[in-house]
Amino acid sequence: MFETVVVATDGSESVKRAVDVGLDLANRFDATVHALSIIDAGEVDASPEQLREELETALETHADAALATVEERASLDLTTAIREGRPAREVCSYAREIDADLVVTGTRGRHGENRLLLGSVAERVVRTSPVPVLTVRQLDPSDGGSTGEDAVSA
Repeated sequence: MFETVVVATDGSESVKRAVDVGLDLANRFDATVHALSIIDAGEVDASPEQLREELETALETHADAALATVEERASLDLTTAIREGRPAREVCSYAREIDADLVVTGTRGRHGENRLLLGSVAERVVRTSPVPVLTVRQLDPSDGGSTGEDAVSA
């Protein structure tokens, strides 16, 4: 059913469960996994000019760390990629380029809970993706749910 799965990550705490779910799903379908992290060009462009280079370097380091975390959690081979641009647009573009069957993403990212149900990036990916999108909510321990450390069960 799924041959190619894109796991989009920004390295935030809220995406850990999405990474686990995406990797588990790919493992169950023996799918190829592409871990993708985006350097938000808007964040760089909005910063003062004298800080842009330093910020971009910091964001690249953060993206590398986010992908390293996915690699550590994976029990299968995967391809990693870092893109720069508008996050939702880049996730959708990448999914199109590699002919993905599914995009897996968290519902919130590094910028927190600025939307009622979905983070703005997740919402845009859902609305504009050329392939199905699985959004995975990070469960609050007070809800009696997993915090992303547990394996996904069938």
